[in-house]
Amino acid sequence: MDLDFTEEQDMLRNLVRQVCNDYAPLTKVRDLEDDPVGYPVELWKQLAELDLIGLLLPAEHGGSGMSMIEGIVFYEELGRSLAPLPHFVSAVVAGGLIAHAGTDAQKAEWLPKIARGESILSVAWLEPESGFGPKGIQLPATTGGNGYVLSGTKRHVAFASSAERLVVPVRTGEADSDGGGGIDLVLVDPNARGVTMEQTFTVASDTQYDVHFDGVRVPASERIGGAGAGWDALDAVMHDGIVLLAAQAIGGAQQLLEITVQYAKDRVQFDKPLGAFQALAHYLADARTAIDGGTVLVHEAAWARARRRPDADKLAAMAKLFACQTYRDATAMSQQIHGGIGFTLEADVQLFFRRAKQLQLSWWDTRYLEELVASAVLD
Repeated sequence: MDLDFTEEQDMLRNLVRQVCNDYAPLTKVRDLEDDPVGYPVELWKQLAELDLIGLLLPAEHGGSGMSMIEGIVFYEELGRSLAPLPHFVSAVVAGGLIAHAGTDAQKAEWLPKIARGESILSVAWLEPESGFGPKGIQLPATTGGNGYVLSGTKRHVAFASSAERLVVPVRTGEADSDGGGGIDLVLVDPNARGVTMEQTFTVASDTQYDVHFDGVRVPASERIGGAGAGWDALDAVMHDGIVLLAAQAIGGAQQLLEITVQYAKDRVQFDKPLGAFQALAHYLADARTAIDGGTVLVHEAAWARARRRPDADKLAAMAKLFACQTYRDATAMSQQIHGGIGFTLEADVQLFFRRAKQLQLSWWDTRYLEELVASAVLD
């Protein structure tokens, strides 16, 4: 196993870091908190010009066809910068689902536009009082004639106000023994009759919406994949996605630790810098150890998926579970090092603190990831 990056991958890292620094400094991140749009349009355009939005999408449909290794390089830098972008929901999950299970017509219509940044798609997944597993998808879609009728609510839909289509997992039949059957994926126009949305406000102050469906009609041609096979496609794409989110968490933790170490060197108490106090130095040492370990795990998970190794799914779940917990622990430690000032809005560390918790809760949370790892170990 070789976890060294190539010269081209290092160049990609430097490029993404520079672009994020130029177009999404922390001042811009602050300005976009609780914004109805929620992402820097100029950064999105710049990423499109550099062919980075379609980094992981198939080359035959306008993407770059890169591997998960390039993907984690990209996402570690997004984590370091805290740049709020619809890339994950649009180019990773929605685009990945269409590439994985969509019809030729759907691929031709949507993937080039997603890769160029011309169209943003989002995913309306979570439901009230439901979890991330297949049993959590209960929004009913009655079938009849030549399509579906949807009624229900989806929560925490990222960047819904900017989406040209929503990928909506719906319940069309009975679940199988694993809970995964009877689920379809449909593309819904958010401007269709019967669709309403309202912005919700989260711990990370990112842009999310509750989306309500009231008798919304969807043509059968808008289904992604086979009837009842939606969960298989969603599960496959999400195992790629959680590796990227693990990389985002590790990137954020790395940047946060650099900020904290510098503060511990600069802040003087009792005529000594904070880092000279043994207890605080041990906190920083523990964080460095955990972050380095998490980084190796994330890189191994990406390598395993790029090589299509049989243990790739287990490593993906382990990577997000450990990376998000490490990010969360590192931000809590940083708050303690900073003291009361770390909780003020003027401090940068609180931006990382809130986003670490949001990332831990989103897109397969701790409980679901632990179930996946336990199943892999016990089975």
